[in-house]
Amino acid sequence: QVQLVESGGGLVQSGGSLRLSCAASGSIFRLNAMGWYRQAPGKQRELVARITTEDIKSYADSVKGRDFSISRDNAKNTVYLQMNSLKPEDTAVYYCNAEVRNPRDNYWGQGTQVTVSS
Repeated sequence: QVQLVESGGGLVQSGGSLRLSCAASGSIFRLNAMGWYRQAPGKQRELVARITTEDIKSYADSVKGRDFSISRDNAKNTVYLQMNSLKPEDTAVYYCNAEVRNPRDNYWGQGTQVTVSS
């Protein structure tokens, strides 16, 4: 199994920045990719960004053109999401996701709250 622990959320003013962290442990040799999703109250969970084991990065259409960046530190088994110029509409619980193989499966962290005030 893979365990994921998110951190770095908080309350910031519009225009502020946050860096989210997701630390993976367990059967990390099974990892294919990790990503960040978010879910606001009354909304469906949506992809924000994803990074593969080959370090291929992708971003959801909703954040393209925004100053968001996903990265990873292989030595620490940690994925980051740097978010700058935050807006109130970014307010959500942000979840870390891990895609694994053999067998193919998906794991989720507990989430970290991001609140952006206007």
